[in-house]
Amino acid sequence: MTDKRPQKSRQRAEKAGRVAEHWVALYLILTGHRILARRFKTRSGEIDLVARRGKTLIFVEVKQRAKAEHTIDPVTARSEERIIRAGEIFLSRHPQFVDQGAALRYDIAIVTGRWRITHRRDVFRGW
Repeated sequence: MTDKRPQKSRQRAEKAGRVAEHWVALYLILTGHRILARRFKTRSGEIDLVARRGKTLIFVEVKQRAKAEHTIDPVTARSEERIIRAGEIFLSRHPQFVDQGAALRYDIAIVTGRWRITHRRDVFRGW
């Protein structure tokens, strides 16, 4: 997919996204999660954060938005498919994170305005 925004605008958006990922990782750590991977990239897609809390493995998509009203549907069906596929690849490459009885979850963390984090848990199913 081609991004039609001017280069400086894309660079600002990318930097804001990286900062948002940092804040969400900090939030997750402070709420008892362990960060296993950041920006896990595959040919199929990317997972912004992979975390674990107890026996639950969590794939987190981070979205940064200027205004809260732009957060209704932050992930398209196509993006959801790519995230799920990237999660499957993560699990195949890192089987040590899969315990018997472990739960798997896909979350979205939305960072808006002045770094307000909205954490939506278990927003879609991969399996």
